[in-house]
Amino acid sequence: MSSTRQNINNYKELLEQYINTMDEASLYQAEQYSKASIQHNVSPDKIIEEHYKALVELFPNLDERVKASFQFLIQTMISYSVNYQQTEELREKQLELKTEIDVAANMQNTLLSTDVPKVENIDIGAKSVPAKLMNGDYYHFVQDDEGNIGTAIADVIGKGIPAAFFMSMIKYAMESFPEDRMYPKIILELLNRVVERNVESGMFVTMFYGLYDINKHEFYYATAGHEPGFIYRSQIQAFEEIDAKGLLLGVKKDTKYNQYVTHIQQGDMIVLLTDGVTECRSGDRFIEREEVLEVIDQYKEQSAQNIVDNVYKYLERLQDFKLRDDFTLLILKRNS
Repeated sequence: MSSTRQNINNYKELLEQYINTMDEASLYQAEQYSKASIQHNVSPDKIIEEHYKALVELFPNLDERVKASFQFLIQTMISYSVNYQQTEELREKQLELKTEIDVAANMQNTLLSTDVPKVENIDIGAKSVPAKLMNGDYYHFVQDDEGNIGTAIADVIGKGIPAAFFMSMIKYAMESFPEDRMYPKIILELLNRVVERNVESGMFVTMFYGLYDINKHEFYYATAGHEPGFIYRSQIQAFEEIDAKGLLLGVKKDTKYNQYVTHIQQGDMIVLLTDGVTECRSGDRFIEREEVLEVIDQYKEQSAQNIVDNVYKYLERLQDFKLRDDFTLLILKRNS
Protein backbone atom coordinates (compact mmCIF):
# COMPACT_ATOMS: atom_id res chain seq x y z
CA MET A 1 0.00 0.00 0.00
CA SER A 2 1.41 3.40 -0.97
CA SER A 3 2.22 6.04 1.66
CA THR A 4 -0.47 8.30 0.22
CA ARG A 5 -3.08 5.57 0.57
CA GLN A 6 -1.82 4.84 4.08
CA ASN A 7 -2.25 8.52 5.00
CA ILE A 8 -5.80 8.48 3.67
CA ASN A 9 -6.64 5.36 5.65
CA ASN A 10 -5.08 6.83 8.80
CA TYR A 11 -7.02 10.02 8.40
CA LYS A 12 -10.17 8.07 7.56
CA GLU A 13 -9.84 6.03 10.75
CA LEU A 14 -9.28 9.14 12.85
CA LEU A 15 -12.22 10.92 11.26
CA GLU A 16 -14.50 7.92 11.68
CA GLN A 17 -13.48 7.55 15.32
CA TYR A 18 -14.24 11.19 16.04
CA ILE A 19 -17.60 11.10 14.24
CA ASN A 20 -18.60 8.08 16.35
CA THR A 21 -17.26 9.28 19.71
CA MET A 22 -16.90 13.08 19.61
CA ASP A 23 -14.36 12.74 22.42
CA GLU A 24 -11.19 14.62 23.40
CA ALA A 25 -8.97 11.65 22.65
CA SER A 26 -9.95 11.77 18.98
CA LEU A 27 -9.20 15.48 18.83
CA TYR A 28 -5.80 14.79 20.37
CA GLN A 29 -5.12 12.29 17.58
CA ALA A 30 -6.08 14.96 15.07
CA GLU A 31 -3.53 17.32 16.63
CA GLN A 32 -0.82 14.65 16.36
CA TYR A 33 -1.77 14.02 12.74
CA SER A 34 -1.47 17.76 12.07
CA LYS A 35 2.01 17.91 13.65
CA ALA A 36 3.16 14.91 11.61
CA SER A 37 1.82 16.54 8.43
CA ILE A 38 3.82 19.69 9.13
CA GLN A 39 6.99 17.65 9.70
CA HIS A 40 6.49 15.99 6.30
CA ASN A 41 5.68 19.31 4.57
CA VAL A 42 2.12 18.30 3.78
CA SER A 43 0.26 21.35 2.50
CA PRO A 44 -3.22 22.33 3.78
CA ASP A 45 -4.86 21.51 0.45
CA LYS A 46 -3.52 17.93 0.67
CA ILE A 47 -5.10 17.48 4.10
CA ILE A 48 -8.40 18.82 2.80
CA GLU A 49 -8.16 16.44 -0.14
CA GLU A 50 -7.62 13.53 2.26
CA HIS A 51 -10.61 14.72 4.27
CA TYR A 52 -12.73 14.76 1.13
CA LYS A 53 -11.68 11.26 0.05
CA ALA A 54 -12.28 9.90 3.54
CA LEU A 55 -15.78 11.42 3.58
CA VAL A 56 -16.61 9.89 0.21
CA GLU A 57 -15.57 6.44 1.47
CA LEU A 58 -17.41 6.83 4.76
CA PHE A 59 -20.53 8.33 3.15
CA PRO A 60 -20.90 7.04 -0.42
CA ASN A 61 -24.21 8.86 -0.84
CA LEU A 62 -22.75 12.23 0.10
CA ASP A 63 -24.70 15.11 -1.42
CA GLU A 64 -23.14 16.22 -4.73
CA ARG A 65 -23.31 19.83 -3.61
CA VAL A 66 -21.14 19.01 -0.60
CA LYS A 67 -18.68 17.26 -2.90
CA ALA A 68 -18.62 20.33 -5.15
CA SER A 69 -18.01 22.58 -2.14
CA PHE A 70 -14.97 20.49 -1.20
CA GLN A 71 -13.58 20.72 -4.73
CA PHE A 72 -13.99 24.47 -4.47
CA LEU A 73 -12.25 24.51 -1.07
CA ILE A 74 -9.37 22.35 -2.34
CA GLN A 75 -8.72 24.72 -5.26
CA THR A 76 -8.89 27.67 -2.88
CA MET A 77 -6.35 26.10 -0.55
CA ILE A 78 -4.01 25.19 -3.40
CA SER A 79 -3.88 28.88 -4.31
CA TYR A 80 -3.56 29.79 -0.64
CA SER A 81 -0.60 27.44 -0.17
CA VAL A 82 1.23 28.91 -3.16
CA ASN A 83 0.62 32.48 -2.03
CA TYR A 84 1.50 31.65 1.57
CA GLN A 85 4.81 30.15 0.50
CA GLN A 86 5.63 33.20 -1.59
CA THR A 87 4.70 35.46 1.33
CA GLU A 88 6.94 33.51 3.69
CA GLU A 89 9.84 33.71 1.25
CA LEU A 90 9.30 37.46 0.92
CA ARG A 91 9.14 37.81 4.71
CA GLU A 92 12.42 35.92 5.07
CA LYS A 93 14.06 38.17 2.48
CA GLN A 94 12.74 41.25 4.31
CA LEU A 95 14.17 39.99 7.59
CA GLU A 96 17.51 39.37 5.90
CA LEU A 97 17.43 42.86 4.40
CA LYS A 98 16.52 44.43 7.75
CA THR A 99 19.44 42.62 9.36
CA GLU A 100 21.76 43.90 6.66
CA ILE A 101 20.42 47.45 7.08
CA ASP A 102 20.89 47.22 10.85
CA VAL A 103 24.49 46.19 10.29
CA ALA A 104 24.94 49.01 7.76
CA ALA A 105 23.44 51.54 10.21
CA ASN A 106 25.83 50.43 12.94
CA MET A 107 28.72 50.65 10.50
CA GLN A 108 27.61 54.13 9.51
CA ASN A 109 27.55 55.26 13.13
CA THR A 110 31.07 53.93 13.55
CA LEU A 111 32.42 55.32 10.29
CA LEU A 112 30.87 58.78 10.70
CA SER A 113 31.46 59.23 14.42
CA THR A 114 33.19 62.49 15.37
CA ASP A 115 34.40 64.00 18.62
CA VAL A 116 33.10 67.39 19.70
CA PRO A 117 36.14 69.59 20.39
CA LYS A 118 36.75 70.85 23.92
CA VAL A 119 37.88 74.43 23.53
CA GLU A 120 38.19 77.12 26.17
CA ASN A 121 35.56 79.85 25.79
CA ILE A 122 33.76 78.01 22.97
CA ASP A 123 30.77 75.85 23.93
CA ILE A 124 29.68 73.37 21.25
CA GLY A 125 26.45 71.38 21.03
CA ALA A 126 25.63 68.81 18.36
CA LYS A 127 22.82 66.39 17.60
CA SER A 128 22.01 64.31 14.51
CA VAL A 129 19.04 61.93 14.44
CA PRO A 130 17.99 59.96 11.33
CA ALA A 131 14.32 59.77 10.38
CA LYS A 132 14.93 56.14 9.41
CA LEU A 133 17.74 53.70 10.13
CA MET A 134 20.23 55.31 7.76
CA ASN A 135 21.18 58.95 8.16
CA GLY A 136 21.43 61.15 5.07
CA ASP A 137 22.81 64.00 7.19
CA TYR A 138 26.38 64.32 8.34
CA TYR A 139 28.45 66.56 10.56
CA HIS A 140 32.12 66.50 11.43
CA PHE A 141 34.58 68.49 13.51
CA VAL A 142 38.31 68.79 12.86
CA GLN A 143 41.00 70.88 14.52
CA ASP A 144 44.10 72.18 12.81
CA ASP A 145 47.53 72.31 14.43
CA GLU A 146 46.67 75.69 15.97
CA GLY A 147 43.49 74.35 17.60
CA ASN A 148 41.11 76.18 15.28
CA ILE A 149 37.79 74.41 14.80
CA GLY A 150 36.71 73.19 11.39
CA THR A 151 32.98 72.43 11.24
CA ALA A 152 31.26 70.58 8.40
CA ILE A 153 27.55 69.91 8.08
CA ALA A 154 26.13 68.19 5.02
CA ASP A 155 23.07 66.57 3.51
CA VAL A 156 23.01 63.99 0.71
CA ILE A 157 20.41 64.49 -2.01
CA GLY A 158 19.55 60.85 -2.54
CA LYS A 159 18.94 58.77 0.57
CA GLY A 160 19.48 55.19 1.63
CA ILE A 161 22.52 53.01 2.08
CA PRO A 162 24.53 54.36 -0.92
CA ALA A 163 24.09 57.93 0.34
CA ALA A 164 25.08 56.98 3.87
CA PHE A 165 28.29 55.26 2.84
CA PHE A 166 29.08 58.03 0.40
CA MET A 167 29.24 60.31 3.44
CA SER A 168 31.93 58.10 4.95
CA MET A 169 34.02 58.65 1.83
CA ILE A 170 33.69 62.41 2.31
CA LYS A 171 34.71 62.13 5.96
CA TYR A 172 37.85 60.18 5.19
CA ALA A 173 38.68 62.53 2.35
CA MET A 174 38.52 65.41 4.84
CA GLU A 175 40.71 63.58 7.33
CA SER A 176 43.34 63.07 4.64
CA PHE A 177 43.81 66.84 4.27
CA PRO A 178 46.85 68.46 5.92
CA GLU A 179 46.48 69.47 9.56
CA ASP A 180 47.65 73.03 9.01
CA ARG A 181 45.02 75.71 8.49
CA MET A 182 42.78 75.10 5.50
CA TYR A 183 40.13 77.67 4.70
CA PRO A 184 36.53 76.67 3.85
CA LYS A 185 36.70 77.57 0.15
CA ILE A 186 39.70 75.27 -0.28
CA ILE A 187 38.02 72.44 1.61
CA LEU A 188 34.88 72.66 -0.54
CA GLU A 189 36.83 72.83 -3.79
CA LEU A 190 38.85 69.74 -2.85
CA LEU A 191 35.76 67.83 -1.75
CA ASN A 192 33.90 68.86 -4.89
CA ARG A 193 36.52 67.06 -6.99
CA VAL A 194 36.21 63.96 -4.84
CA VAL A 195 32.42 63.96 -5.12
CA GLU A 196 32.37 64.71 -8.85
CA ARG A 197 34.66 61.76 -9.57
CA ASN A 198 32.91 59.25 -7.32
CA VAL A 199 29.27 60.24 -6.97
CA GLU A 200 26.49 58.14 -8.46
CA SER A 201 24.25 59.69 -11.08
CA GLY A 202 21.54 61.81 -9.48
CA MET A 203 23.27 62.01 -6.10
CA PHE A 204 24.55 65.37 -4.91
CA VAL A 205 25.77 66.77 -1.62
CA THR A 206 25.03 70.07 0.08
CA MET A 207 27.64 71.17 2.59
CA PHE A 208 28.43 74.12 4.80
CA TYR A 209 32.00 74.38 6.06
CA GLY A 210 33.20 76.85 8.65
CA LEU A 211 36.54 77.54 10.31
CA TYR A 212 36.52 79.17 13.75
CA ASP A 213 39.69 81.05 14.64
CA ILE A 214 39.88 80.53 18.41
CA ASN A 215 42.29 83.44 18.94
CA LYS A 216 40.72 86.17 16.81
CA HIS A 217 37.18 84.78 17.18
CA GLU A 218 36.64 85.11 13.46
CA PHE A 219 34.43 82.65 11.64
CA TYR A 220 35.34 81.87 8.04
CA TYR A 221 32.74 80.00 6.02
CA ALA A 222 31.65 78.80 2.59
CA THR A 223 28.66 76.83 1.37
CA ALA A 224 27.88 74.33 -1.36
CA GLY A 225 24.15 74.86 -1.71
CA HIS A 226 23.46 74.06 1.95
CA GLU A 227 20.64 75.28 4.17
CA PRO A 228 21.48 78.79 5.45
CA GLY A 229 22.52 78.94 9.09
CA PHE A 230 22.15 81.77 11.57
CA ILE A 231 24.22 83.85 13.96
CA TYR A 232 22.69 85.11 17.16
CA ARG A 233 24.07 88.56 17.90
CA SER A 234 24.00 89.11 21.64
CA GLN A 235 24.46 92.89 21.45
CA ILE A 236 21.22 93.38 19.51
CA GLN A 237 19.59 90.16 20.78
CA ALA A 238 18.59 89.07 17.30
CA PHE A 239 19.38 86.38 14.75
CA GLU A 240 20.89 87.15 11.37
CA GLU A 241 20.92 84.70 8.48
CA ILE A 242 24.30 83.51 7.28
CA ASP A 243 24.24 84.86 3.74
CA ALA A 244 26.32 82.65 1.47
CA LYS A 245 25.85 80.92 -1.86
CA GLY A 246 27.60 78.13 -3.72
CA LEU A 247 26.97 75.22 -6.09
CA LEU A 248 26.24 71.75 -4.71
CA LEU A 249 29.17 69.35 -4.49
CA GLY A 250 29.50 67.03 -7.46
CA VAL A 251 27.67 69.13 -10.05
CA LYS A 252 30.63 70.70 -11.83
CA LYS A 253 34.26 69.62 -11.64
CA ASP A 254 36.04 72.97 -11.44
CA THR A 255 33.57 74.88 -9.26
CA LYS A 256 35.03 77.77 -7.27
CA TYR A 257 33.51 78.74 -3.94
CA ASN A 258 33.25 82.14 -2.31
CA GLN A 259 34.50 82.54 1.23
CA TYR A 260 33.10 84.87 3.86
CA VAL A 261 34.21 85.95 7.32
CA THR A 262 32.46 87.46 10.32
CA HIS A 263 33.54 88.36 13.84
CA ILE A 264 31.97 86.47 16.73
CA GLN A 265 31.58 88.48 19.91
CA GLN A 266 31.03 87.30 23.47
CA GLY A 267 27.54 85.78 23.81
CA ASP A 268 27.13 85.22 20.05
CA MET A 269 26.01 81.84 18.75
CA ILE A 270 26.60 80.17 15.39
CA VAL A 271 23.65 77.95 14.40
CA LEU A 272 24.19 75.37 11.65
CA LEU A 273 21.48 72.96 10.56
CA THR A 274 19.94 70.81 7.84
CA ASP A 275 16.55 71.24 6.20
CA GLY A 276 15.09 68.59 8.51
CA VAL A 277 15.12 71.33 11.15
CA THR A 278 13.86 74.34 9.22
CA GLU A 279 11.41 72.43 7.01
CA CYS A 280 9.93 70.33 9.78
CA ARG A 281 6.28 69.44 9.19
CA SER A 282 3.55 69.22 11.82
CA GLY A 283 0.30 67.85 10.44
CA ASP A 284 -0.56 69.88 7.36
CA ARG A 285 1.71 72.81 8.14
CA PHE A 286 5.43 73.39 7.84
CA ILE A 287 7.23 74.84 10.83
CA GLU A 288 8.50 78.33 10.06
CA ARG A 289 12.17 79.00 10.61
CA GLU A 290 11.23 81.80 12.98
CA GLU A 291 9.56 79.24 15.24
CA VAL A 292 12.79 77.25 15.48
CA LEU A 293 14.74 80.42 16.27
CA GLU A 294 12.23 81.28 18.99
CA VAL A 295 12.95 77.95 20.65
CA ILE A 296 16.70 78.57 20.44
CA ASP A 297 16.19 82.05 21.86
CA GLN A 298 14.15 80.60 24.74
CA TYR A 299 17.08 78.45 25.86
CA LYS A 300 19.96 80.71 24.81
CA GLU A 301 21.27 81.12 28.37
CA GLN A 302 21.79 77.36 28.71
CA SER A 303 24.68 75.29 27.40
CA ALA A 304 24.95 74.73 23.66
CA GLN A 305 24.14 71.03 24.06
CA ASN A 306 21.03 71.79 26.14
CA ILE A 307 19.84 74.23 23.46
CA VAL A 308 20.29 71.59 20.75
CA ASP A 309 18.55 68.91 22.82
CA ASN A 310 15.59 71.17 23.60
CA VAL A 311 15.11 72.12 19.95
CA TYR A 312 15.06 68.44 19.03
CA LYS A 313 12.54 67.60 21.78
CA TYR A 314 10.32 70.48 20.66
CA LEU A 315 10.26 69.41 17.00
CA GLU A 316 9.92 65.74 17.96
CA ARG A 317 6.76 66.49 19.95
CA LEU A 318 5.33 68.54 17.08
CA GLN A 319 5.75 65.52 14.79
CA ASP A 320 4.16 63.08 17.26
CA PHE A 321 7.62 61.56 17.86
CA LYS A 322 7.95 60.45 14.23
CA LEU A 323 10.63 62.38 12.35
CA ARG A 324 9.80 62.95 8.69
CA ASP A 325 13.33 63.99 7.77
CA ASP A 326 16.79 63.66 9.25
CA PHE A 327 17.53 66.15 12.02
CA THR A 328 20.96 67.73 12.43
CA LEU A 329 21.70 70.84 14.49
CA LEU A 330 25.04 72.31 15.59
CA ILE A 331 25.58 75.31 17.84
CA LEU A 332 28.89 77.05 18.58
CA LYS A 333 28.55 79.54 21.41
CA ARG A 334 31.22 82.02 22.50
CA ASN A 335 31.06 82.36 26.27
CA SER A 336 33.86 84.85 26.82
